[in-house]
Amino acid sequence: MLEVAREKNIPSLIQADGLRLPFRDQSFDALTVAFGLRNMASWEGALREMQRVLKPGGLILVMDFSLPSPPLLRAIYRVYLHHVLPRFAATVTGNKEAYEYLGESIESFPREEKMLSLLESCGFSGAEMKSLCLGVAGIYTARCMA
Repeated sequence: MLEVAREKNIPSLIQADGLRLPFRDQSFDALTVAFGLRNMASWEGALREMQRVLKPGGLILVMDFSLPSPPLLRAIYRVYLHHVLPRFAATVTGNKEAYEYLGESIESFPREEKMLSLLESCGFSGAEMKSLCLGVAGIYTARCMA
């Protein structure tokens, strides 16, 4: 992604560890992470680091995969996620393991009330969730309390 951004002449690109952001405390009005928090070594550590660099009242937006809420749709989606997608991806990309990891990481990532509670325990308030694509993804928003 950084290479594509460089090709588009986007200024000020920084590659950094999400658990140790190279920014001063209270540097930003807003932070976003899309399909990345799920892959961090510590969700709590990453959220606390984002809270550290947000100004008081600053907005955080987290978008990531989830599981559909309706039981029948969730069951069908799990078959797709754990069986169909890895096999299909293996024939197209040759990397079945990456897609097996995808399913595992989606299953283990906190969703809905658990994610809202995690945000609040990491120094955010007013946490809300908007479900996307029948629950296949979600956007969580909250404000920095510090």
